[in-house]
Amino acid sequence: MIIQHHSHDIATDTGIMRTSVYRPQDGGQFPAIIFYSEIFQQTAPIARSAALLAGHGFVVLVPEVFHELNPLGTVLAYDDAGKDKGNADKWAKPLESHDSDTHAMINFVQTQNYCTGAVGAMGVCIGGHLAYRAALNPAIKAAFCLYATDIHSDTLPAKAGNNSFERMKDIQGEIHFIWGKQDPHVPKEGRAKIYQHAVTSGINYQWQEVNAQHAFMRDEGERYDPALAIAMYQQAVALFSRTL
Repeated sequence: MIIQHHSHDIATDTGIMRTSVYRPQDGGQFPAIIFYSEIFQQTAPIARSAALLAGHGFVVLVPEVFHELNPLGTVLAYDDAGKDKGNADKWAKPLESHDSDTHAMINFVQTQNYCTGAVGAMGVCIGGHLAYRAALNPAIKAAFCLYATDIHSDTLPAKAGNNSFERMKDIQGEIHFIWGKQDPHVPKEGRAKIYQHAVTSGINYQWQEVNAQHAFMRDEGERYDPALAIAMYQQAVALFSRTL
């Protein structure tokens, strides 16, 4: 499908959140995917991923995940300065604010005449965590979480009793976990902890571990695995085509 791209400044509980929208150019209504980025926000690789998904018949929203902490339109570079700033933002924003961002995007989607109202979530790195976190909202029918950081460690700021790991049982939709076996950010002990919790929680999940490093989806840099990335996009499209 040929796609179009525009942006909206969505009001959230913590301020305006600029959100890029990629969607089919053809008329009609399409299901939506909230696509959560890495700490660097909407870089060129993230934009290309969103466009690829939209071309399969979805409305794809890419929010600025740290909109409260940066000027609108901020994109951090893939360098040490960008990494340091992004990580600082990650530790500064509580998960409750991410929850309210997700709620605002769901409300936005459900009022657009080009959306069916069905919503899924997908993300990479911290975005994988945020896609998982979004699945705590019952409106999210499915989530595709790629090498989601910080779930196993419970290190992102949250109120007592509201961290992501301990709330897994509240997920109602289908969730897919994708992990790289060579990813130092989520070591095998962390993956085992999440897996055992998924088993005991009774959620509807699929689990996949692949021979890849962290950020293997990012089409810039030495860790990119093109063949594996294509397979992941195919799996994500299949999941959302079935559930949305």
